[in-house]
Amino acid sequence: MSEQATELKKLVNIATDIELSADLRTKAIELLGNIGTHEALLALLELAGNEKLAKKERDLALKQARVIIKSSR
Repeated sequence: MSEQATELKKLVNIATDIELSADLRTKAIELLGNIGTHEALLALLELAGNEKLAKKERDLALKQARVIIKSSR
């Protein structure tokens, strides 16, 4: 498994861990957006569809996904 895939998996795990603070989960979502790869985009879209996350976190994941899409044009 590549280093980037491992990092993505760790960030997704942090972003979905409800026991962690909202600030930490939000930071993980922002970091996924900063990675900017297709895999990060897919991970963000999965987070946006995760109904267990707070609406604010889902909206942020969608916003970060939108930034990746716009930057790849």
